[in-house]
This record gives sequence, C-alpha cells and structure tokens, in this order.
Amino acid sequence: MSLIDLVKGATFDDFLFRPQLGIVPSRDPGAIDLSARFTQRITLQRPIVSANMDTITRAAMAVVLAEEGGIGIVDRGFRAGDVAPQVAEVLAVKRTQHGVIMDPHAIGEDATIADAQRLMRQTGVGTLAVVDPPGRLKGLLTERDVRFVPHGVSVRERMTPRERLIVHTGLTSLANAEALMAAHKVKKLPLVHEDGTVIGLVTAKDLLKHRRHPFATRDERGRLRVGAAVGATGDYLERAAEVLKAGADVLVIDIAHGHSMVMARAVEAIRARFGDVDLIAGNVATGDGARFLLERGVNAIKIGIGPGGGCTTRLTTNFGVPQVEALVETKLAVGDQVPLIADGGIRRHGGIAEALLFGGDTVMLGSAFAGTRETPGDIVMKPVLMPDSQKVVQVPFKVFRGMASLAAVKDRLDLEEAEAHEVEALGAEGLEVSVPARGSVRTVIHDMLKHLCSSISYGGAASLHELRAHFMADPERFLIRLSTASRHESFTR
Repeated sequence: MSLIDLVKGATFDDFLFRPQLGIVPSRDPGAIDLSARFTQRITLQRPIVSANMDTITRAAMAVVLAEEGGIGIVDRGFRAGDVAPQVAEVLAVKRTQHGVIMDPHAIGEDATIADAQRLMRQTGVGTLAVVDPPGRLKGLLTERDVRFVPHGVSVRERMTPRERLIVHTGLTSLANAEALMAAHKVKKLPLVHEDGTVIGLVTAKDLLKHRRHPFATRDERGRLRVGAAVGATGDYLERAAEVLKAGADVLVIDIAHGHSMVMARAVEAIRARFGDVDLIAGNVATGDGARFLLERGVNAIKIGIGPGGGCTTRLTTNFGVPQVEALVETKLAVGDQVPLIADGGIRRHGGIAEALLFGGDTVMLGSAFAGTRETPGDIVMKPVLMPDSQKVVQVPFKVFRGMASLAAVKDRLDLEEAEAHEVEALGAEGLEVSVPARGSVRTVIHDMLKHLCSSISYGGAASLHELRAHFMADPERFLIRLSTASRHESFTR
C-alpha cells in the first residue's frame, strides 16, 4: 500500500512508530545531527521555527530560537499599518550580536556624558564608538566610563583614546579576533578601514556567546538570523522593503489560504521588487496548492489548513486536510525541490518526530510556546479553583490567540487597508484564550530536542536525516495505525 493511502484522513494521534534496533550510543542533542533545510538556501541546526503570531514571536522569542539553532518569524500584527514596530523587533534580533558588530553605534567627541547615556539607554548597548565627522575612530566609550560622571563632562574627557586601543585594520575572522584580544588582554577590538573609518567592533561578550551557542542560526556576519511576516495585500511591499533593510533573512507571505490568486500576485510583486530574496509562502494543504507555490518560485512552503491550537478554520468553514495527510500529499507533490514547514497540529513532543517523518523539513510551533517568558503580552492574575483543596488561588496567565481570531483581525484592519465593516463580513477563524504563564522557552526547546533525539534512537537511525530516509524508504515497516483503544492507551494520561 502506498504511503498516501496509509495516511488518508489521518493526523498525528492516528499513528505510532514501531521501534527499531537502536544504534546511537547517546541521545545527547549535542552529538546527534538534527540539521534540516528551512529554505532552499538556509539550513537550521535544529528544525524548530516559532510561529509568526502576535502572542508568540517578537524579538525576545526570535533571539532564543536562533540561539538554540532554530529561527523565529516576527509577526506582522501591528496596528494602523505601522511598519516601524516590526522593523524595531527585527533590528533588536540582528543587534543581539554573536559576531562582528558592523556599523556600531557611534557618538562624537564633543557630545556630553548625558548624550552618551541617553544613546546607551535608547539602543541598549554598553559600548559606543567615538568618531569624528568623517567617521574616523577616535576612541571607545563604555558604560563604566560614564558611571558616576557629571552629565556636562565631554565624551573626549572620559573615552579611551585610539592610541591606547588595540585596533585591527580591515575585516577579520572571529578566531583571529579572539587570538588578538587574548594576546593583548583586551575585551574589545575595533575594526577600521585604511583611512581610519570604523568598520565594526568585536567584543569578548559576543565571542563568549558564540561559544555558548555553537548551534546558533547565524548569517555570514555572525548575527542571529530572523524572519519577518508580511501579508499579501495592503502595505506588504513597503513592509517587506523595511524589514529587509533592517536585516531580515527571510520573508514569509502568510495568509490563511495560500493557494489563491491573491498569493500569486503577492509573490510576483515581491519577486519583481526584491529579486531572489528568501521567500516562504503559505499556507496550503494539498499537492495542487504546493505545486502552485513551487511554480511561482518560493523557497519554502508552509503546510497546514486548520490544525493549529488557535485556529477554527475547519469548524467555521469545514475546509482543511488532516495534517498528516496534508504533509504526505504535499511532500509527494514537490519532493525535495523545496523544503516544507509543518505548521500546526503538534500538541505533544512526539508529534514533532511525526511531522518531520511524514514530510515536514521543519516544524512551526505556536501554542507549544504559549505562556513562556519570551512571548509578548502582560501577565494577568486570575482566580483558579484548585480541585483538591477547593481553594481559590491567583494564577498568572498570558493571552494566546490565533492570527485569524477576531481581536487579531481587528488589530490588522488598517494594516490590510480594510474597512471596519469588513471584519463582520469576514468573520473570525481563530480563538483567543488564556494560558498559564511559565518559565523560559529555552527549557521547552531543550526538552523537545531531547525527545526528538530519543525518537531517532527508537527509529534505529544516527541522525534526523537518516531517520527520514529510512522511513520514506519503507513506511509500512514503521507505521502502526491506532484503534480507539490503542490511541487512548498511548496518549491519554
């Protein structure tokens, strides 16, 4: 029986995988290759993507995802067509440096300490390059230099002048920079052109972060990678231009129904204006939909119509495809020509392995990260009745909502150039719920990766790529279709 016949009408809770002879000596995520294609040109060391939802991914989430080897997609859910807030989130990720700080924040020699402190607060940086009007390096000013100093004192009086700095002419590798800094016992290494103008800055803090996060998703300059979502109507071209200018590594055209002429026009317009920028489009759930996007030249495709925890599309429209069937069908349609992102339906860690075996190259997660410290939004205390003691206690919650929920749609009205009455005509296809607040998403990701490594071990493989290859070569050897009783035995606790 073919794989598509095996998975007709099926989703993640319909299957178990049959254990195979284990061959890995350790289930350590640091020792097992979990790399996967995110787009045709970007590879992730960890196949985890945070969803472009306004209650999931802003800068804080995207930074952790990139540090842990995945990537975050900053959402477009800002009011009044205002591009600046999304740009600020992208910039915040790109300036969370792990390599060479290109174009470091600078100040003039004649500025005051008050000016320097104000700039440090605004930018969140602790070191400023001191430059003359042509941009030539005159010195460095750090937080320690301005501490307890009267505001009227000039920067010139407190900076470390260039003649007392170790300076490198031209660009250099991080390894060479580290060796030079160690030899001279310095924490900062300015990089300059032959004429003395500033190129960049390397700091010991960033070099340590580089070592601390060996699997981090970085660009060619050592900065963390980040994606940004745009729509397919309204200000999407302006938004795309601004987030790319800010350093976004990939654009995601994200609409509910990606197999549409609206999407086709948006892809064509973005390609015409921005050339071969890395471009992801979705969502689709059929082979026809995946081929439709592939033919229009996208670099990755998001798969999933209605499986997400915050989505009610199937309830309100009765359209959609069970997520396992959707992944298999789209994978068979496009093969390895373009990576697939499995978006939605993963409610337990075992579902990650399923999504990756049934066709996804990476998984996009939203509700799995909801309520963590890095998600946007305020913590609200709510009374909860404890079943054991029958006492009411105050419990911290955060809001999690689907991007097609009524509140999210209203927040995007101006952005999409829609009229207020159009919300009523459209209707909501998402939920808004309160979820318990919890700790850092970093812990959640670590647990996911450990369990994915365990799946690789149970599957008799040495890497994620090998497990996927074994499964696709003989899926019947792995698949067990569950009865109601076996599903209850497996997943009800």
